[in-house]
Amino acid sequence: MNRRLTLLATGLCATLLLGGCNTVKKADYSTAVDENTELRDRLEEAQASLTEVNERNRSLTSANQQLSDENRRLAQTAADARQNADSGGNAFNQGSVGAGREVVIEIAGDVLFKSGQIVVTAEGKRALDRVASRINSEFSGRTVRVEGYTDSDPIRKSGWKTNERLSSERALAVEEYLVSKGVNKDRIYSAAFGASNPRSSKSASRRVEIVILAD
Repeated sequence: MNRRLTLLATGLCATLLLGGCNTVKKADYSTAVDENTELRDRLEEAQASLTEVNERNRSLTSANQQLSDENRRLAQTAADARQNADSGGNAFNQGSVGAGREVVIEIAGDVLFKSGQIVVTAEGKRALDRVASRINSEFSGRTVRVEGYTDSDPIRKSGWKTNERLSSERALAVEEYLVSKGVNKDRIYSAAFGASNPRSSKSASRRVEIVILAD
């Protein structure tokens, strides 16, 4: 009887011990699963953050490139404006010497107008004042044609549907300003050429040519 009780107690203890061991293993497993899940979530968050940082770096790189391109464009615009002003003055002076010759006065579009606009700037008015004065004093009896030109870039931001329409409005604005400064309105007209007859650069292509026709 005692032997049976001993064997039964021993078996019960073994069962409890095995059960306890199984309980501990399941708890450790659950803890490991939770830790693994947490680590996976943290890894996903880190990957998402890295992706965001990479996207921001690409955006900043693109923005820096655009700024660099814009700086180069502005520098080229300024250089072309100076060159056009010099060449326009020379062409005018040469034309004023020889009677009966066609005279072409070229003024950079970036001097006359802001981007996408048709209102003559203060700087543009000063240039046109000089042109009007010379026309009135030296070429009052000759016909004047105001030609508008643009670059070849498609119209995107401004309200003008085509480059031809923009060049037309700009040429007309110059014509009207010259008339307001005394140029005979019956001997001046405007013409639009859009992106035709381009120059060496986009900024140089954006221009207005004031052509004093031959007698």
